[in-house]
Amino acid sequence: MQQDLDTEYAGRKPPLFWLAVRTGLLTLLTLGLYRFWMKTRLRRYFWSAVKPGGIPMEYVGDPWEKLLGFLFAVVILSFYIGVVNLILMFFSFTFFQNNFAAYALSFAGVLPLIFFAQYRARRYVLARTRWRGIRFGMEPGAWGYTWRSVVHWLITIVSLGILWPRMTFWLEKYRVDRTFYGDQKMHQGGRWTMLIAPMKHAYFGFGTSAAILFVAISNETPALLGLFVFTVPWAIAGLTYWRAHSFRRLAETKEVGGVGFASGVKGKQLFWTYLGGYTLVFLSLLGGLMLVFITFAAVFAGMFGIASIFENFEIMATSKQLPVWAITMLGIAGYFGMFLFWGAAKYTFVTMPIVACFAQTLRLTNPAALTEINQRARDEFAEAEGFADALDVGAAL
Repeated sequence: MQQDLDTEYAGRKPPLFWLAVRTGLLTLLTLGLYRFWMKTRLRRYFWSAVKPGGIPMEYVGDPWEKLLGFLFAVVILSFYIGVVNLILMFFSFTFFQNNFAAYALSFAGVLPLIFFAQYRARRYVLARTRWRGIRFGMEPGAWGYTWRSVVHWLITIVSLGILWPRMTFWLEKYRVDRTFYGDQKMHQGGRWTMLIAPMKHAYFGFGTSAAILFVAISNETPALLGLFVFTVPWAIAGLTYWRAHSFRRLAETKEVGGVGFASGVKGKQLFWTYLGGYTLVFLSLLGGLMLVFITFAAVFAGMFGIASIFENFEIMATSKQLPVWAITMLGIAGYFGMFLFWGAAKYTFVTMPIVACFAQTLRLTNPAALTEINQRARDEFAEAEGFADALDVGAAL
């Protein structure tokens, strides 16, 4: 039997950071229009860095597809939300003499659209992804996914989150069983009960936190909330343990055309990756905020002639000459610059290491079966992931 194929990861932080900064700046300068090109370029970078068997993935999405799909979705959603909200508002005032019921029903009416958009976005991304020159694809099934998601979420909420593994498994199975690689359909095997064990730490962390909160409120003993110092971190660590081990179990029960998958990602590895990544992001952002604060303090001290520690700085003399509009523009640039820096730092220190964690521990088993997989026709997808972009859900990398 042919040896398993390991996955390499070739991404590097500096190129990704500057790519995110450049494309983010262009997005700001074009008032958001460039974000479709930004997303495309970032995906191409991430996809090409993942190399199963040494062969890079390819993303061939077109930003024009995204833009036109977004405009199409905005028209449809504007009509739908506008008409539905008008009807709901009419009945709300007619029967309840207030608009609370209308807002509640309107929110509930938009939720199914979120699931619909998420499925459509995944279908588009797969249709524009290739490996070894062979395309991925996904069957239509957005409405089926929508009503299943609503039902599973209701069951999960009623169970106070205990049946989260059940929802995760069945929704993943619905998506995977409709996914193709070339002319071969993927299959998600296993049972939902196999995901209960990966939830053990999350169950304990969230369960004990909820119990402490209930006892503290019931007995009016707020001092008990101090125990959150132990239970909340346990719950957060439990979520990373869940993500790693649920991914492993789901991956090991997937197959496509005789090719299987195996993952060695560990919860501890993922936890420290998240912790280290977000620590670097917050420290970087804190340094940027301090620099902005010092700059503005010096500028305003110079403008109003206030004695300060900046009085010997050249910026003091310069700031006295600045008109109000220049100060305003400087403030706007600093405000949006923080968001730009946050996004670039998050891609670099969080998203990339997380992708590397999953990619470098993934193996393809029985790779000899790949030779039996043939090319599939290109899926035409006129509106791309427009609904997910319009609703701002499920359209991330």
